[in-house]
Amino acid sequence: MKKDIKEKSMPVRVRFAPSPTGPLHVGGSRTALFNYLFAKKNNGKFILRIEDTDVKRSEQKWTDEIIEQLKWLGVQWDEGPDIGGDFGPYKQSQRLNIYKNYLEKFLVEDKAYYCFCSEEELESKRQEQMSRGLAPKYDGSCAHLSPEVVQKNLAEGKQSVIRFRVQNKKVKFTDLIRGEVEFDASLLGDIVIAKSLDNPLFHFAVVVDDFLMQISHVIRGEEHLPNTPRQILLQEALGFYHPIYAHLPLMLNADRSKLSKRQGDVAVADYHRQGYLPEALVNFMVLLGWNPGTEKELFTLAQLSKEFSIEKVQKAGAIFNIQRLEFLNGLYIREKPIEKLTKLCEPYLKEAGLLVAGQVSQNKLQEIIEVSKTRMKKLSDIVELSDLFFHDKPSYEKDLLKWSDMQDEDVKEALLLCDRILSDLKTWEIKNIEEALISGAGEFNKEKGYPEKNKGFLLWPLRAALSGKKTSPSPFEIAAIFGREKTLKRIQEAIKLL
Repeated sequence: MKKDIKEKSMPVRVRFAPSPTGPLHVGGSRTALFNYLFAKKNNGKFILRIEDTDVKRSEQKWTDEIIEQLKWLGVQWDEGPDIGGDFGPYKQSQRLNIYKNYLEKFLVEDKAYYCFCSEEELESKRQEQMSRGLAPKYDGSCAHLSPEVVQKNLAEGKQSVIRFRVQNKKVKFTDLIRGEVEFDASLLGDIVIAKSLDNPLFHFAVVVDDFLMQISHVIRGEEHLPNTPRQILLQEALGFYHPIYAHLPLMLNADRSKLSKRQGDVAVADYHRQGYLPEALVNFMVLLGWNPGTEKELFTLAQLSKEFSIEKVQKAGAIFNIQRLEFLNGLYIREKPIEKLTKLCEPYLKEAGLLVAGQVSQNKLQEIIEVSKTRMKKLSDIVELSDLFFHDKPSYEKDLLKWSDMQDEDVKEALLLCDRILSDLKTWEIKNIEEALISGAGEFNKEKGYPEKNKGFLLWPLRAALSGKKTSPSPFEIAAIFGREKTLKRIQEAIKLL
């Protein structure tokens, strides 16, 4: 007889339970985020549980990375392997005796049995069933072995697994996102729940942990939907309550295929390294499947904790649009106080070999970051956007100096005029630099017969001469940061190139 969690009036307790077999996927981090927000909204607890029973593939370095990246995102748990709690331990590898007790109970009650079929035998049966148009499932060959045969096989060390006796029945449950869901358990066959008493598999360990940790809601990805009927059957056999389930929509590539490494970065650490801000990534991820029901698009984590609602999570897959992430990240970058943004950019400049200790003052560095930030999509962009301020001499082709259909002689005259204007400037401040050059551009256009409003005939050659790039900050900003001597030197170098 099943027990519905709603009858028990349990407090909200949710969990994120990753396997440490690789880096934290953005899909996993969104699941963690939604669990965290649900807990916060409902004054509940958010638990981090590490599912590391896959000994061969699980590594401590991945557990460490999961913890590091979740903390970077600001997703903090109330109980977990690093901070403990009343329901620990929070790593499955430390809970094997717990699972063993329940497995032994299952075997004694004849709700599970040892299966000695080899992989070759099982594959042969699967192929035979599919050839007849049947859904492949275990045929129960070992379901009724005598205790004597079982003990003999075990004593001889014959390879075995433990299977759960699945009842042929309809499994129904209410999903908070998908509504009423029904599965036909007769299609499953008896499922493997452990390789041995000391080696439980995913379904069994999860069911035991969710019960003992008093998990009220299981919020996870859509790919786990087929696992739910198996786990409900195990819960009923163990006499456990049913948590309330909610299965989040898949994250999809632009072509609507499942988000995968083949089409781009999928690890949170990749985005972290490239210089996406945690607040931007959180804001982006929460809108992949959740609709606030308003036009609002920018949320802090604190705001989301109040506004998030699981009922507003959509069923359809969510497109992972990297351009949208870049746009949001650019907004958050521009909102950063210049002191904080400079600190965030420094590691990228140092790694690129541009920022050498003592070479640039902190004030000057802040000026460089300030004029570069408007074109930054991620922090790592600072290297390409600002390298012109760190190199002594830019390298470029002379055609870069031409604006429109200007001839070399016209470009040379424009640069000579810039040289005279800036050499005569009394105060080297950006406002004075801009006013003098704008005025000079008007005079140059009038003398040459260029359109009066098109200031590029004077300013483009100067910009190119100073930056050596097709895109850069304005020539006024560059000159103000360079100072008079360096600015005039670059103008003279451009004239020589012509």
